[in-house]
Amino acid sequence: MSKRLAAIFPGQGSQSVGMGVDVAERSPEARRLFDLAAGVLGYDLLALQKDGPDERLRETKYSQPAIFVTNVALFAALGEAGTHLVASAGHSFGEFCSLYAAGAVDFEDALRVVNERAQAMQYAAELAPGGMTAVLGLDEAAIRAVAEPMAAQTGLRLQLANFNSPTQIVISGDLAAVVAAGDALMAAGAKRVVPLNVSGAWHSALMEPALGRFREAVDRATFSMPRFDVISNVDARPYRDVESIRANLVKSITHEVLWHETAARLLEDRPDVVVEFGAGAVLSPLMKRMPGAPQVVHAGDYASVEKLAALLDTVGV
Repeated sequence: MSKRLAAIFPGQGSQSVGMGVDVAERSPEARRLFDLAAGVLGYDLLALQKDGPDERLRETKYSQPAIFVTNVALFAALGEAGTHLVASAGHSFGEFCSLYAAGAVDFEDALRVVNERAQAMQYAAELAPGGMTAVLGLDEAAIRAVAEPMAAQTGLRLQLANFNSPTQIVISGDLAAVVAAGDALMAAGAKRVVPLNVSGAWHSALMEPALGRFREAVDRATFSMPRFDVISNVDARPYRDVESIRANLVKSITHEVLWHETAARLLEDRPDVVVEFGAGAVLSPLMKRMPGAPQVVHAGDYASVEKLAALLDTVGV
């Protein structure tokens, strides 16, 4: 009997120089995707990922296409075993990877939209310096008790952005507010505050200038119903119509990422194995701590994809 496989895909902040290089060198299908990407983007994405520098790869207009292509290249390298998916979810724009894997959008259309998203968000980030910080060890109520009065008193924009777990929540907003809130949250009992490797205040009001351009890109793309459940990180529900896909993709620019709820809903599809496809192990450690989580695997390079294929072969996929 075939095992039930679920895929999860990380979003921005998971980029690193060197990612995707070995899978492109060893998997013909992965290399084909990077070649297609060069045609869509107008530059050699794989060369950028191989040589860097890190400062350039960290720029939103490069990091989002790089993460998207790397994630789906790792998935594509799995080959036939990847056809046994029963559910998928992506963190933030990682949802585009899920939609591609589920046949809801083709690779080139998805990359064009991701590229427009990246360009639009880069523009918004340059208008207003912002940042994001992960807060560990405090729950939502404790963080709101610090962040909301601070925003009201200073007039700066600050909000809760990513709900990665009940005690790992990301704040986002004007850079000065994020830094000050980090200090105040440490004083309030946080175990750690960790500035994220991003160049803007994603999932906050600072991204509103990106909405118009991105909405136009989404409207130009062709979407269809996914072949299996794709769980939206905007509302933690599987898509049941195409218009919800379009609406949630646009909303996700400024909306909170409900990752913990999304992961819980993914597990309702009863996968036997959950695989994170991405250069770094970002979501898999969180998934392992979910109540009732099955076996969780990270596929971040070609060697780990080979190990995953062998694992799935031994369990009958």
